[in-house]
Amino acid sequence: MKLVSYLVEGHDQLGIYIDGYIYAMETLHPELPGSMGMFLQYWEDSYSLALKAEEMVKMGRIPKERGIPYDAAYLLAPVPFPTSCRDGYAFRQHVASARRNRNVPMIPEFDQYPIFYFTNHTSIQGPGDIVCMPDHFEQLDFELEAAIVVCKAGRNIKAEEADQYIGGLMIMNDMSARRLQMEEMLLNLGPAKGKDFSTVIGPWLVTLDELEPFEIAPKPGHTGKNWNLRMQCHVNGIQVSDGNLGDMDWTFAEIIERCSYGVTLHPGDVIGSGTVGTGCFLELNGTGKLNDPNYVAQWLKDGDKVELTIDQLGVLSNTIVSEPTDYSILARKKTGHAD
Repeated sequence: MKLVSYLVEGHDQLGIYIDGYIYAMETLHPELPGSMGMFLQYWEDSYSLALKAEEMVKMGRIPKERGIPYDAAYLLAPVPFPTSCRDGYAFRQHVASARRNRNVPMIPEFDQYPIFYFTNHTSIQGPGDIVCMPDHFEQLDFELEAAIVVCKAGRNIKAEEADQYIGGLMIMNDMSARRLQMEEMLLNLGPAKGKDFSTVIGPWLVTLDELEPFEIAPKPGHTGKNWNLRMQCHVNGIQVSDGNLGDMDWTFAEIIERCSYGVTLHPGDVIGSGTVGTGCFLELNGTGKLNDPNYVAQWLKDGDKVELTIDQLGVLSNTIVSEPTDYSILARKKTGHAD
């Protein structure tokens, strides 16, 4: 089942995407919640009822006239108002390549425990324009990821049980302003300003029943579901990234275990996978420079169209748009004190 949030008369409306049409929840059954937030709060009942409604549409018992064409809808993030947003660091290939490009060895702690950071859940958005300030264009980057949403509350969740807390998968683009990010991380904090302006998820949330044919075993020594799903990024129609969700070393189940230790996870919490190998310009530019000293680094620019594709999860399309201002916090940076 593909769950879609879209704009109707100024508010978010939840629907099911089926064969090019979106069917609002209330038109499928009067007891189905009209928003993703409520759907997740009452997941057990809502999910089973929505599956039955989806089957009725596919059988022709609910006519297409009760839906709206997908292309006519103003799509929001599938989870428009997440209760929190964490992002993991699950792909060893990405971490190892990035460290190699900086001429530092692979960090052994990567293989000991999964990590994550909190990003700005109020800057979650869906397909469409990504509005950027001047400083964001100082090495503006995409990050090709997948994400899950938590569908029931839990605390101290063991990895062996964590998959039942996953409502579904969606594409994530963890947008990154690298100069801001690198500056603040010199002080051993962050990423914060380099990440807080936009995190994109969408175009829909795909429930795990639909992904069962693509399930594969996790990496040796790991616990939880994994999926054989190709991941790609195109910028202005040119492919720049190619990876696979099955390359996750740490599973979402293991990341949930870490996230929930001593903390209650809530329905609506979004958790990203971290960047797949080749999944950002920071890594690609470093590899290019390592192989060719004359390599010209690429970053996102005003007007660029970024399309992230993951098999079965759809295409997440955004256009980079420049805010009409020259305001810069980098220009307001103070000079340091000599000690």
